[in-house]
Amino acid sequence: MLLTVDAEEEFDWTGDFSRQGYTLDHVPRIAKFQQFCGSLNISPVYLMDWPIAQSPIAQDIIGEAVANGEAEIGVQLHPWVNPPFDEDLTRHASFSGNLPPDLERAKFRALRDLIEEKFGAVPRIYRAGRYGVGPATAAMLSETGIAIDSSVRCRFDYSAEGGPDFRGHPCTPYWTDSQRRLLELPLTTVYWGMLRKQGDALFPLARKSAVLTSLFSRLGMLERIALTPEGTSAQEALKAVDIALDDGLPTLTISFHSPSLSPGHTPYVRSEDDLDRFYDWLRTVYAYLDQRGVRPTTVAEIIESVVV
Repeated sequence: MLLTVDAEEEFDWTGDFSRQGYTLDHVPRIAKFQQFCGSLNISPVYLMDWPIAQSPIAQDIIGEAVANGEAEIGVQLHPWVNPPFDEDLTRHASFSGNLPPDLERAKFRALRDLIEEKFGAVPRIYRAGRYGVGPATAAMLSETGIAIDSSVRCRFDYSAEGGPDFRGHPCTPYWTDSQRRLLELPLTTVYWGMLRKQGDALFPLARKSAVLTSLFSRLGMLERIALTPEGTSAQEALKAVDIALDDGLPTLTISFHSPSLSPGHTPYVRSEDDLDRFYDWLRTVYAYLDQRGVRPTTVAEIIESVVV
């Protein structure tokens, strides 16, 4: 099990994209989360974007954890706040894979170099903000020393906004190239219910009707469950773990956004009670994983396991 944190600024998820106006109020809360991870022997991966990488507080908290071998770092590209700023601010351009390849590469290199400078470690894993990989992303990552991409959110479709459609992608790790230079590590999402084997065909149809989606879920026929404390209950997550293990997934990937570590910054954590439930979710899921014989892993361990 790999725990990934999209370490990013706070902004209005429903508003227009802006290069300014974001905040970083939640960053001090990362210290409590890191202590929590230590109590469970978890080494989280902080996938940092430009504002987080520039934050002295983040550099102190995350940098110390990385130096002590208690956390790892990776790259997360939010192009709208990441220089160079040579593109128009549009929803289409918020998916970095939609940018001209030279601009995507320039933004990525600037961020990767900043992270390496400020945190004293070389990032080996990448996630595109908004899961926005494009046709030139894999080659860019392979050329710049990234060993793992974790941008694919299998069974999700962002094409309505100009983003990628991951419904046809595998949910198991796979090599993106014949030279085995870049491993894709998808975020874990499963179908649950009597019709789950037909999920790829049926779920997109059900999503067109809120009534049908609710009916399928209530009757235990079909439900899509993402392995995240954001919008997924603990009981749903336990079902997802069982299905993922039954399906033989070799690695499970949990993800969430770092602003959820403080109330009021994401739709998922609006109060301190919500935050308590957020931590309870992690305790519950990791306790169950331990019962099922699933242990926490790291990026370094995954890379070592696939090196030939």
